[in-house]
Amino acid sequence: MVFTWIFLAALGAALLTRLWLAQRQVRHVRAHREAVPAMFAQSIPLPAHQKAADYTVAKARLGIVDTVLDALLLLALTLGGVLQWLSDLWQRVFAVDSIWHGTALILTAFLVRGVLGLPLSLYRIFVIEERFGFNRMTLRLFITDTIKGLVVGAVLGVPLLLAVLWLMLAAGPWWWLYVWLVLVVYSLFLQMIYPAVVMPLFNKFSPLTDEALAGRIEKLLSRTGFRSRGLFIMDGSKRSSHGNAFFAGFGAAKRIVLFDTLVSRLQPGEVEAVLAHELGHYKLRHIVKGMALSWAFSFLLLLVLGLVADKAWFYEGLGVSTATLPVALVLFMLVVPEFTFFVQPLISLFSRKNEYEADRYAAQNADAKELVQALVKLYHDNSSTLTPDPLHSAYYDSHPPAAMRIARLKTA
Repeated sequence: MVFTWIFLAALGAALLTRLWLAQRQVRHVRAHREAVPAMFAQSIPLPAHQKAADYTVAKARLGIVDTVLDALLLLALTLGGVLQWLSDLWQRVFAVDSIWHGTALILTAFLVRGVLGLPLSLYRIFVIEERFGFNRMTLRLFITDTIKGLVVGAVLGVPLLLAVLWLMLAAGPWWWLYVWLVLVVYSLFLQMIYPAVVMPLFNKFSPLTDEALAGRIEKLLSRTGFRSRGLFIMDGSKRSSHGNAFFAGFGAAKRIVLFDTLVSRLQPGEVEAVLAHELGHYKLRHIVKGMALSWAFSFLLLLVLGLVADKAWFYEGLGVSTATLPVALVLFMLVVPEFTFFVQPLISLFSRKNEYEADRYAAQNADAKELVQALVKLYHDNSSTLTPDPLHSAYYDSHPPAAMRIARLKTA
């Protein structure tokens, strides 16, 4: 089949590119391990720089294993016949053209992927993160998180999946457009409920009690005209020593969230500068633009799915003989990342542009020097490499390299 060779070519090209970029990253970081970049020589000690290099290399090597296993699993599910076997298995219980058969098939396929991915997740957390001093998660908490994640995923995801499959089977040739509209509405719904309903299931959120810090933040919010539903400290330290800050939610539901590890490490002025950066994303409509871009991308993907879902060559080319719309959906979800992989640099470029703009906004509404100091501390504490491979960084990184980002802030 011609499409079989097209699929194998896309998978092979994506796999080889991923492996090539990972090897470049490993070589480049190791080659610069023995010297701190001049810009950071006064603030990052050599042992910390070497730790960041070793941490980056360890994650990259695990990523290589993950990439190869993912490709093998994809081949097993498609051309290897596993997906067809699962379809035949569920056909004994449900009619092949029913939403229940489609739901069972999709959930089983992705459950298999999740279960097979567990060993690498455990290795990442309890070996790599533990080795470099970042892990604070216990095995009991990992199991609890996994069970909660499955339950939340089922409660939020299964009704959506049923609605999508019903539309595919009942809405006629324009089903893909109706599905897209449902996904847009549902994504907005999740943005509204996520901060208040989902996040508290996994973390504890407490009001900020540091009056000096709260006062600085309130002044920042006042002079930028930003309103939120609250300022909270999240107990991120129970899982990891990494620090972060973010805005959760959308519209009237948005909240400001600070990791407890961030507050304990940074000075009030540095926290204010970090929040000013995050605030810049909202004020410059990066969130809205990102959602619009995501919706446009999903529109195009669903359009393509609508065009190929009734074509016999699509199923046969991927090793499946059961030609139903639910089967087309699961096949499409499995293989489309291989075809869209080469769009990743454009997405990364868009994200890095937003980061520069948010930094500029922070420099205008807080102290740029405080943001530089905060970033250096975060690079140090999170063992983020200061010397990424330029091509690997351009392809994947959502944030600019440390040296380029700080150089721009210093001019601001």
